[in-house]
Amino acid sequence: MKNLFDVTGKVVVITGACGVLGQCIARYLAEQGAHVVILARAHSREKGKALEAELSQYTEALFLETDVLDEEKLVKNREDILAKFGTIDVLLNAAGGNMGAANIAPDQTYLDASDDAIHKVVELNLFGTILPTKVFGKVLCDKKEGVIVNFCSESALRPLTRVFGYGCAKSAIASYTKFMATEMAKKFSPKIRVNAIVPGFIITNQNRALLTNPDGSLTERGMDVIKHTPASRFAEPEELCGTIHYLISEASSFVTGALSVVDGGFDVYSI
Repeated sequence: MKNLFDVTGKVVVITGACGVLGQCIARYLAEQGAHVVILARAHSREKGKALEAELSQYTEALFLETDVLDEEKLVKNREDILAKFGTIDVLLNAAGGNMGAANIAPDQTYLDASDDAIHKVVELNLFGTILPTKVFGKVLCDKKEGVIVNFCSESALRPLTRVFGYGCAKSAIASYTKFMATEMAKKFSPKIRVNAIVPGFIITNQNRALLTNPDGSLTERGMDVIKHTPASRFAEPEELCGTIHYLISEASSFVTGALSVVDGGFDVYSI
């Protein structure tokens, strides 16, 4: 019987590939036999080259410097990818992030939020997804087949306190994902699928100070998250890999426009 989860030889482009989640997913897919393109900003070059060397033990890998807000650089990336691999099968839009100034502290209101920081967070997360989709998605449109997976957030499903700018940006990505699923299928090919993964709370460099104290104990917000997560813990980065694998494989051939939630039950819990 055919293995619906086989991704051997698929060319997978990952933006933000040097982040905690991007690296984890890149390693996993390389071990599954996919060819992995690591895209990250110039300051991550050393980390990116090291990851490229590591993944090359399992498959063909390529690191390229990029800027997800610079269309010209993305087009050059596309040319380099096609020169090496000849095609692109999957795009994982993992680039994104938050800024402290775009949050609302407990002693602040929305009137205190930095307009500039909110603009930057929305630009990075939303347009840092739109532009790579436009540039790399063209390859999928030309061959009328492929998969795009956007990275959404729990803050897109319900309005979490404090993360003002980030919540706005990720909510927009949820809408964009659903829009693009129809756009791609109706105007280019029903074999082009667009979905999003919605991770629950994972400790990363960006949210560590928000959820944990310097001694490793939980902050008040961290405790609130655990109280409202039926699984009673934070997620591990590796726990996203199975859902990503499913979404980019033929096992999900009839799935598009979906927000795949991996959150230990956070979104369904209420008091």
